[in-house]
Amino acid sequence: MKKILHTGLLAVLFSGILFYSGCDDTTNTAELDNIVIPASNVSYRRHIQPVFDLKCNNAGCHNDADRAGGLALTSHQNTTSNFDIVFPGEPNNSLLIQSIRGLSLYPMPPLNYYPLTKNQIEGITTWVREGAKDNP
Repeated sequence: MKKILHTGLLAVLFSGILFYSGCDDTTNTAELDNIVIPASNVSYRRHIQPVFDLKCNNAGCHNDADRAGGLALTSHQNTTSNFDIVFPGEPNNSLLIQSIRGLSLYPMPPLNYYPLTKNQIEGITTWVREGAKDNP
């Protein structure tokens, strides 16, 4: 009986190690929060996409392979192709903004993930308000 119990515990331990080692978390917290978005003239390529890449496009989330909630935030086209998600010029009607502000049924990012900073939330909101352009 002890041998079966030990074998079972080892199997659970090994499975947990495999599960957690599959997560690719090579970005540190300091790197995540070094992205500072200006109060106006927000650039999708310089400000928004880097935040999405670091905080949203991870395994199991909004990358091209997993498309959590049917959404990939890996390119401007993917981000803006659904006007319910990003409604250019109208951040209050954009599900993306409602989610990152915690005002939707599915606040993003979920618990246990790196949260967006206040600056990043305001920057993404400003980008949508300014028309959600694919600007350099």
